[in-house]
Amino acid sequence: MDCQKVGSLIRRLRLEGELTQLQLGELLGVSDKAVSKWERGLGCPDLSLISKLAGIFHVDTESLLAGELNQNLLLGVNMKKLIFYVCPECGNIVTAMATTSVTCCGQKLQEMEAIKASPEENLQVDLIENEFFISSTHEMTKQHYISFVALVTGDTLMVKKLYPEWNLQARIPQFGHGKLVWYCTNHGLFYQLI
Repeated sequence: MDCQKVGSLIRRLRLEGELTQLQLGELLGVSDKAVSKWERGLGCPDLSLISKLAGIFHVDTESLLAGELNQNLLLGVNMKKLIFYVCPECGNIVTAMATTSVTCCGQKLQEMEAIKASPEENLQVDLIENEFFISSTHEMTKQHYISFVALVTGDTLMVKKLYPEWNLQARIPQFGHGKLVWYCTNHGLFYQLI
């Protein structure tokens, strides 16, 4: 832990939060002199205070320990580069425009890399009354199923949650062409262009 970087970040976050050193110290149960010492890089907060500091400033502990916030690159409005995270425990689906730190069910989720499906793996997509009707003969058991399908265009995301033991059938309004993304509980994230 670089005390100079950590102290500089604490000072910046404290000022952005419009807190005095005394107020921050009171929230943490330490003196304002301790906060001043950290901000000048003459020492670091005790590790037992890091998660409390992170909570006060609404940042993750890893950024606080590194002494810098992860500044994501401006990606514009092209959502076709959307990142998916899926919790292996509860099936929670999280999306982000840039790499981020996501936890669920007590574990850090890994960024999913979508694999382009082969023609035989593609989902069936038919256009019916201005909607994409998506279907497949993919197995849909509790042990092996597709948990969601999503249509991602340059500026829109539409997700349809699917459940085991139901046929894979979903309707998504045709609001443009893009990537059809789906997640198989056994094989991971796939996509096809539609």
